Amino acid sequence: MDFPLEGRQLYADRVDVDPEWRNEDEYVATLEAERRRFAWVLQRYGGKARAEADADAMAFYYYEEPDTPCRGLVFHDEAWHWAMVGLHGSYWQTHPELVSPSAEYDEIE
Repeated sequence: MDFPLEGRQLYADRVDVDPEWRNEDEYVATLEAERRRFAWVLQRYGGKARAEADADAMAFYYYEEPDTPCRGLVFHDEAWHWAMVGLHGSYWQTHPELVSPSAEYDEIE
């Protein structure tokens, strides 16, 4: 699966640390929640085994140190979006039925 990991680094030299993610507890909680959602999508819509989906989620949602430029930039879109991009590319064009997250996804904590 080809995820756009390098996309987050494109603006690293141009942007300061996002003040929204200076709270470490909030950052880590959001990171863990997005990993759960991302892995769930990979299992449910990509047919991946749990261990593989969890490993992909850890790789995509890697921990960024507090002073990392653009820390948390990946959170500007939901895990649903990033997982669908990895599974289907431009899914909003090829799979318009997947543009909005499912009700099951919305229930994931």
